[in-house]
Amino acid sequence: MSASDNARVLRDLAAAVQRGRPVALATVVQTRRSVPRRAGTKMLVYGDGRSIGTVGGGAMEAAVVEEALLAIRSGRSTLLEYDLLDPAGGDPGVCGGEVKIYLEPHMPPHTVYVIGCGHVGQRVIDLAAWLGYRTIAIDDRGDLVSEAALPKADVRFHGSVEEALAAHPIAEDSSIVVVTRSTDLDAAALPHLVDSPARYLGVMGSRLRWKTTRDRLIDEGVPRESLDRIHNPIGLEVGAETLEEIAVSIMSEIIKINRTVEP
Repeated sequence: MSASDNARVLRDLAAAVQRGRPVALATVVQTRRSVPRRAGTKMLVYGDGRSIGTVGGGAMEAAVVEEALLAIRSGRSTLLEYDLLDPAGGDPGVCGGEVKIYLEPHMPPHTVYVIGCGHVGQRVIDLAAWLGYRTIAIDDRGDLVSEAALPKADVRFHGSVEEALAAHPIAEDSSIVVVTRSTDLDAAALPHLVDSPARYLGVMGSRLRWKTTRDRLIDEGVPRESLDRIHNPIGLEVGAETLEEIAVSIMSEIIKINRTVEP
């Protein structure tokens, strides 16, 4: 593999991380005797099994892809060793060498979707960014999702929730914070959110406001069990009063849930 091939792998790695896509980078770190690829050769493996570049092809490379998918799921790096004379470790008798390959998963940071970028939404985005989370801001008001209004947001989307999710699908390692300005907007957004794989879905508003929204969604055919996952009132009960305290309450609940599900 040439330097330009490695450069493409690294460019695609950077693009995948920027887009929030989990990938694993496979690098040949040591070789002995005759092998198909020299040390330093890289291959990028996506979560769906696609790959860019090559570390040698054949059965060995297929095994590396399988190990890469396991690394993406576990989030743990691993060192692979293949003896290319051993049918269990690679293509039997093809090269007769030995190779070590380092697998390094690159996992995107937990993503927080903030739907509604008014005063509370802005504070949630600022705090989430400070905590190291990736943030996606969604609002139908363009001035509220401008770079000037939300300089710390990783993604700013002007439009509907449905349009935003088509461009930025929700992954399991995500949280959703719904802090819109009306029950109509809540009711329009939630059917696209309740069955998502996100770990957390919270909706701001009083219990009465939530009851109004919930009853409306049930009347529109949204299953009750889908709505049962929603956190309302949103955030941990800490006696929050200011906008900043409300943001702390919301992010505290997200942190608690994330830490609870981690092994």
